[in-house]
Amino acid sequence: MTDSPEAPQSPLTPLPEDWQRALAVVAHPDDLEYGCAAAVATWTDAGKEVSYLLATRGEAGIDTLDPAVCGPLREREQRASAAVVGVSAVEFLDHRDGVVEYGIALRRDIAAAIRRHRPQLVVTLNHRDTWGGTVWNTPDHVAVGRAALDAVADAGNRWIFPELREAGLEPWDGVRWVAVAGTDAPTHAVDATEGLERGVRSLLEHRTYIEVLTEEDPESYCRSFLTGFAESLAPRFGGRPAVAFELFGR
Repeated sequence: MTDSPEAPQSPLTPLPEDWQRALAVVAHPDDLEYGCAAAVATWTDAGKEVSYLLATRGEAGIDTLDPAVCGPLREREQRASAAVVGVSAVEFLDHRDGVVEYGIALRRDIAAAIRRHRPQLVVTLNHRDTWGGTVWNTPDHVAVGRAALDAVADAGNRWIFPELREAGLEPWDGVRWVAVAGTDAPTHAVDATEGLERGVRSLLEHRTYIEVLTEEDPESYCRSFLTGFAESLAPRFGGRPAVAFELFGR
């Protein structure tokens, strides 16, 4: 008996474009650059506003650097990275890198940011236990991704976190979609043709981290990594390189 052939993967639908403001919520510096910076470049080119919210400063991410040195360095790299793709609003929540906890405090912090920025689209990173069922995800990614999905509803409910209203942050129930990058179950995609080069340069701004991560030339590493993923999705997106998302409507 021979193995049955794999079922063909379904085409990816273009991500909706009828929105103006997005808030991207992730755990660490470089998460967005590995996940979807090429899409962000495409959005900002179209005149859309994108803001970044990071739960940590990535201070535990480089073994050879003390967190007190590493955190500020990675913050600088993240701000430079965001600027490459047209993002100027970059906020940090100062949860501790490596030990971010899913719970009320994290949900409240993200809900507060959603109320401040009032996005129609929230972007986050893979919140599941694994990457593709083969590589174990980190607790920070899982916690922040789950909390971002939940905080969207929290942000729109006046009776959840009433202290936010007392601080002047009125409920915002205008989020229409949550787009999860890095998922193994994508449903939608953004054409990466125009944004891919800036996505590569955006990831390359995290040079200190990348030089520890790989012995390969940093630019070659960034280009091959991002181009490979984008081009692997082309057969499902009309032959165009793409950034994929799992889209949850509201």
